[in-house]
Parts: sequence; C-alpha cells; structure tokens
Amino acid sequence: MQILYQDDLNPSANQNDVELFLVRRLQQRSELIEFARGLLAGVRGHRQEVDEIISAGAANWSLKRMAATDRNIIRLGAYEILFSDTPGVVAINEAVELAKRYGARQSPQFVNGILDRCFQCHLEAGGS
Repeated sequence: MQILYQDDLNPSANQNDVELFLVRRLQQRSELIEFARGLLAGVRGHRQEVDEIISAGAANWSLKRMAATDRNIIRLGAYEILFSDTPGVVAINEAVELAKRYGARQSPQFVNGILDRCFQCHLEAGGS
C-alpha cells in the first residue's frame, strides 16, 4: 500500500528505491517480498480496469476526491478481489485493517463500503 501511495503521488519514483523499500520493510523474507512484488505488479498492470470498477462502485465519489491513502488501499483490495486467489471477504478485511492503521477516522467504513460494492459486482459478473 505504501508503494502504491508513492506511485500515486510521485509516479517518477526510482524503482531501485522501491525494491530496497520492499526488502527492508519485509525484513528480507523472500516469500513475502515475492508476494508483495506480485501484488504491486498486479495493481500497476490492472490499474485502469481497477479504477473503472472502483469508480462504478463509488457513488458520488470520484477517485480524485478520495484521500490518497484510502484510494490506494481500495485499489489494492479491489485488485485482490478481481484478479487474485484471495477470497473477497479476506481482501476486504485486510483493506479495512490497513484503513484503520493508515487512514482517517472514517476510512475503515469508507473502504469497506466501496470494496463491498466491488465484490458484489464481481460476484454478479460470475466471479468467486
């Protein structure tokens, strides 16, 4: 989430710094680093589609109006719901925990509401 936040606010960030951050933050644990790399690459690769789905589920909220922290937590959660093997309920719960830690007072409810709509749309479209 922290790297996605940085991507959002500083898209020209040095990718070597990103890699160094991952290695340090995840204490050189190779399985966690690979998992984080996969999530990061996935969100980056599917960002346009993820943003479109978030926008469709975010009644009266444009992505630009969302707090950057919330926006990137939602992107991560939506990517996991739509494109990963993470169960939707787990992805939502993880995103809510990130919102509690990094967001504002109302962030957990906001993130939960948007991701729940994304998950419902995904299920209606035949996802699991």
